[in-house]
Amino acid sequence: MKKYTLITGGASGLGIELSKRFAKDKHDLLLISSNLDKLNAAKEELEKEYGVEVRVLALDLSDNRNFNKVKEYVENNNIKVNNLINCAGFGDRTDFKDMDIDKQIRMIELNCNCPLYLMRLFVNDMINEKEGHIMNINSIAAFFPGPYMCTYHASKAFLLNISEAIERELKGTNVKLTTICPGPFTSDFVAKAHNDYTFKKIKPIPASKVADISYEAFNKNKSLRVIGFKNRLLIFLTRLVPRKLVTNGSVGNIKQE
Repeated sequence: MKKYTLITGGASGLGIELSKRFAKDKHDLLLISSNLDKLNAAKEELEKEYGVEVRVLALDLSDNRNFNKVKEYVENNNIKVNNLINCAGFGDRTDFKDMDIDKQIRMIELNCNCPLYLMRLFVNDMINEKEGHIMNINSIAAFFPGPYMCTYHASKAFLLNISEAIERELKGTNVKLTTICPGPFTSDFVAKAHNDYTFKKIKPIPASKVADISYEAFNKNKSLRVIGFKNRLLIFLTRLVPRKLVTNGSVGNIKQE
C-alpha cells in the first residue's frame, strides 16, 4: 500500500500552505475539500512544483453522511494514510438568539465530529504499522469562552480536550499527535465567519507563517503548540483571574503578536 498524507481543507488557506510543506518533503497527498475547482488547481500546482502524487476528493465534511465516503475511497484505492492533518473548519460570529442553528450543527460536524471520525478511522492501522502522525489544527479560541462565537469556541475546546486525551493514550506507541493553536491568520475564515469586527482590531499573521511553525512542531513531535508569545501569555493569565473576567475579555479582544 502506498503512503499518503491526508489533509482536510487542503486546497486553500492554511491547508494549501501545509500541503506545500509536506509536498516539498516528498509526501504524496490526499486532499479533501468541498471545492473541486480549488482541489484540481492545488493538485496541478503541487504536482508540477514538487513532483509528488496528489489525489483529490471533493466532499463536504460538514455533512456527516460523507464521512464514510473517505473510508470507502482509501479502501477502494489501496491507500495507507500515515499522516492525518485535520485542517478543515469554519466559524460564525452572531448572537446566540439570532444564529442559524443548521449552520451551527454543520460547524460542529466539521470542527468536532469529522476529526473524531478520521482519527478513529486511521489510528488502529497506525498503531499496528508502528507509524503514524496526526496533526489537529485548532485555535487559541479553545482556551476561552466565546460570546458571539460560542459554537466555534466550544467546538475548539472539544477538539483541544479530545486531542490531548488521545495523545496521552498513544504514549508507548509510535503514533504521535500534535495540536496546533494559532491566533488569527490570513485566510477566508473572516468572510465565512462574518468576523471582520475582530480582525479590524487585530493584525493577522500570514497563513504561510502559521504553516511553517505548525510543520516544525509536527516534525519535532510536539504535543501542543500555541503560536504567539502574547497568546501563550494570555492563556497563562486566564488561570489567575475569575472566569467571568475571562469571558468578558474574550468578546472580540483576543490579541495576536
